Amino acid sequence: MFGIGKVQAETLKVGDPAPNFTAASSDGSQVELKSIIGKTPIVLYFYPKDDTPGCTTEACSLRDHFAAFRKLNATVYGISYDSIESHKKFIAKFNLPFALLSDKDRVIAKLYGAGGMLFAKRMTFVIDKSGKIAWINPKVDPSTHSQELEDVLAKLNTVS
Repeated sequence: MFGIGKVQAETLKVGDPAPNFTAASSDGSQVELKSIIGKTPIVLYFYPKDDTPGCTTEACSLRDHFAAFRKLNATVYGISYDSIESHKKFIAKFNLPFALLSDKDRVIAKLYGAGGMLFAKRMTFVIDKSGKIAWINPKVDPSTHSQELEDVLAKLNTVS
């Protein structure tokens, strides 16, 4: 099974259906991807670890651009291997306005090709309203990530 998932993850590309998953969210809910598809474009950003320098830069930049993401009707989720308790502390410390999902079993990261041995890889996916992957960034730069996402979401909104 591990090998099959890994092969699938490595072949994910723009236009593919986004793999479904269910994960515990920092807001206390369970998020199932297929139940939220169709409402808004969805940003799934995988990151290595809560409250570390690069991850904090990335999360705070997303926070600072969050009003623009809202205007573009996007839903943002951060995903790492950290626990819900760790996510809650990270959100509180930096006043993050979006939910963080816990992938403690590393299943979601593997599905999306973002799995690493100790930490999730820093990668981002944008899923369109039809549930297809509209954009992938396999090598995210935390300092330019928010502006890049804003541009992608703006283009997606003009298409849909």
